[in-house]
Amino acid sequence: MAKKVSIKKEKEPVEAPVILRPDVDQAVEKRLVALYTLQSVDSEIDKIQIVRGELPQAVQDLEDEIAGLSTRIENFTNEIKDTENANKQRAVEIGEHQEQIKKYQKQQDNVRNNREFESLNKEIEFQDLEIQLCERKTKEGAAHIKELKQHIDAAKLLKENREKDLEAKREELLSITAETEKDEQRLRQMSKEQEQFIDERYLAAYKRIRNAARNGLAVVQIDRDSCGGCFSSIPPQRQMEIKMHKKVIVCENCGRILVDDDIAAKAQAQLEK
Repeated sequence: MAKKVSIKKEKEPVEAPVILRPDVDQAVEKRLVALYTLQSVDSEIDKIQIVRGELPQAVQDLEDEIAGLSTRIENFTNEIKDTENANKQRAVEIGEHQEQIKKYQKQQDNVRNNREFESLNKEIEFQDLEIQLCERKTKEGAAHIKELKQHIDAAKLLKENREKDLEAKREELLSITAETEKDEQRLRQMSKEQEQFIDERYLAAYKRIRNAARNGLAVVQIDRDSCGGCFSSIPPQRQMEIKMHKKVIVCENCGRILVDDDIAAKAQAQLEK
């Protein structure tokens, strides 16, 4: 059974005390809080996606495979019809050749010399060869039809098994989606709301870094004097600049936006409102 994602429920609005620090740029600080809040919300959405795992892609792959099998069966069926029609046409041609042979044989009874007889005899031989050719192609067509029917049976069996697999995957996906859909919708709405507080260029940079990062982290805290994303060491002077909140600072190694504990605490308070 899928493991449920733990997501904090909305609480009643709580007015957080506003402490103005003269040594920080308030606009930059608000931007950093909004970025880290957005990261926190998007990370919760990522957790839901992890719970679902590869189920959506597995469902899509099965649907594509079943559609491909249906097309294959249809193509085989059409090919059988074409081959059957060709065999029917050959049967008609065989009858026509046989009529021609009877006509030439009757004409041989009234020939006036050996040359006419031999000429008619060659026509009879030619018609006989045409009959043999038609019969050979008819046998080949019958064998091909038999082979195509075997392919259809195999494709139908495989399709039936894949449809059972698809039904099971869909039920599993629906079960997980039902458990997390409400929380995901709320989080996605929160994500859109947070994006409104971020300048377009910073939002574009956030999305670019997030898409490039394997874990989806574009904004990270300093953890034990290191970047919380790539874990590379951050010099003390750099850490001091981050704590001053005067500009947006990124990790020189991975490019992620760096924040301190104070920004993380303000973002957490923002989420709990």
